[in-house]
Amino acid sequence: MGEREIRIQAIINPVSGVGSKRKIPRMIEEVCARRGGCSLEIAFTRYAGHASELTREALRSGADYIFAVGGDGTVNEIARAMLHSGATLGIIPKGSGNGLARELHIPMDVRKALDLIERGHTTLIDACQANGRVFFCTCGVGFDAAVSQKFAHERRRGSLTYLRNTIEEYLSYEPEPYELLVDGQTIKEKAFLVACANASQYGNNAFIAPHANIQDGRMDVTILAPFTPLDIAPLAIQLFTKRIDRNSKIRTMKARQVTIIRQKPGIMHLDGEPVMADSRVDVEVIPGALRVLTPEVVSLTDEVHSLFEEVTHFFDKRLPYIFR
Repeated sequence: MGEREIRIQAIINPVSGVGSKRKIPRMIEEVCARRGGCSLEIAFTRYAGHASELTREALRSGADYIFAVGGDGTVNEIARAMLHSGATLGIIPKGSGNGLARELHIPMDVRKALDLIERGHTTLIDACQANGRVFFCTCGVGFDAAVSQKFAHERRRGSLTYLRNTIEEYLSYEPEPYELLVDGQTIKEKAFLVACANASQYGNNAFIAPHANIQDGRMDVTILAPFTPLDIAPLAIQLFTKRIDRNSKIRTMKARQVTIIRQKPGIMHLDGEPVMADSRVDVEVIPGALRVLTPEVVSLTDEVHSLFEEVTHFFDKRLPYIFR
């Protein structure tokens, strides 16, 4: 008997950039043709939530691999529908933040991402859930959630727009008192934000929890104490250089389960997506929840090259728009 045919489903957000409707599907077809012994179906999303529907249909049809082409919203919709399915996720990042892709060192260039997919190395990663809602990188309450709500209404995305929104929100934001139950330990603090990080970064290489490990079965809980305008520059620099944990305003601890209690319901963000949440937020890790195609080894050269690309993209044609 011959080997079973491998079934691949590609799900593409058609508004995720130039080439999403024609060029990228052709590139995916070429990868499948070179591999041989596989069947490929390509589908385009049409509305919010459609990516999850397409994923569930593909899983019912026996898909072995699901390729997600789009930004964080598309990737997360697909990944959430794949938990514990046995199928493997391939990510072709085409968004502004690309938090999960960056955390897993998946190239931002489409062809390089497809080269990685073709090599076929699989990693098992954790997920988390907050009040039953699944996320993969970070969730948070407080200042970062308020910024995510503001950012969600922007037409222009990217690091500079996010920076502008952060500065604007800081000028009016008031810290809140929180009670935290961290693996049974009670902590009461007034904080600017509380972030639960399964991965080390929000996206755009903003590292809120530099030592978080998406495979260790734990999250990093980061508490940012109230700070003054003089603290903004050091915090911003440390956020983007993986050193924020060295700041005296930051407290970080490892946990498998966290309960966040605040005075009233409000905004919470899940991987940058703002949602309303109760005054009590229960967060827990889901170990080994998802299979993803990733690089086998990340070299220092790759890290430096990636950083150079990020700096280039950061300034490329965006600077005139930051204060619009």
